[in-house]
Amino acid sequence: MKITIALKQAIHGKCEGYVNERIQTAKSAMEEAQLAANEEVKSSAGDKYETGRAMLQIERDKHAVQLSEALKLKAVLDHIDASKEEEVVKLGTLVSTSMGTFYISISAGKLEVDKQMVFAISMSSPIGAKLNGMKKGEETLFNEKKIKVFELV
Repeated sequence: MKITIALKQAIHGKCEGYVNERIQTAKSAMEEAQLAANEEVKSSAGDKYETGRAMLQIERDKHAVQLSEALKLKAVLDHIDASKEEEVVKLGTLVSTSMGTFYISISAGKLEVDKQMVFAISMSSPIGAKLNGMKKGEETLFNEKKIKVFELV
């Protein structure tokens, strides 16, 4: 697979879309939980009312954590200049290897761009950590398999 700056930018855009969708989903879920909590009617069975509100608060808090995580991913993407060519594998590198093509950014999984499959992975993932600092032509072992860097941008 020929990798280019244009492909890297397209993949970066897909990652941004993935993160923005997660942010919107979390915000919407938080708003729904808050509305449900606000609409909870106090009944003569006070304990039932309090339990219902507590459960809705827990639900809202869960979505707040998801929102926080999505915002952290957005911050990582915001620090990447997808128009820059790289000489070594690091955050923001698109790298073609004998095990596939990886965009070192966030853990967004398998993405398809122009009928090409690319895995968006974080630097802290096992393969991201193994590729970190490698240059074109270098090899290393990953899970007892040889992995070679073919090209990177």
